[in-house]
Amino acid sequence: MKTKAILFVTLVAGCVGCGTSVKVDTTAKDQADIQALEGRFQTAFNAKDVNAIMALYTPDQSMIVFDAVPPRQYIGWAAYKKDFEDFFAAFPGPADLKMTDLDITVGGDVAYGHNIERTTMTDKSGKKVEMTVRVSDGYKKVNGQWLISHEHVSVPVDLNTMKPDLDSK
Repeated sequence: MKTKAILFVTLVAGCVGCGTSVKVDTTAKDQADIQALEGRFQTAFNAKDVNAIMALYTPDQSMIVFDAVPPRQYIGWAAYKKDFEDFFAAFPGPADLKMTDLDITVGGDVAYGHNIERTTMTDKSGKKVEMTVRVSDGYKKVNGQWLISHEHVSVPVDLNTMKPDLDSK
């Protein structure tokens, strides 16, 4: 009996720290959270609510954006906020953004996604301007919340004319 007790204690002592940790796959929840973030972006854009838009981005200098308009890049939250303010000032009329083809890939606390955005804006003269852009986003989870930390907005260019294809299909 003593031998069995000693063997049992030895076995238990040898297994301390050997416990298997269960890793929970949160990919589906993370993808849903990022889809919700992109839905909030669409709503805020259509409302032209710059503060609500910027709440979706990392609020520091680590954010980099390559927008479809100059300059070559925007570094940091404040620079991109000004870009949105200038954009909405150039198009004071109603905004209508529709997002399609959203695809998101998650890997831990970072993710990336891409989508197509079809936008109708109204300029200062009342003329409606339609444009289609391609958007790629890099996301990171900060304090349990997904935020956009890198964004690249582009339009295809016709190399024969060197003009942007704002109505790309």
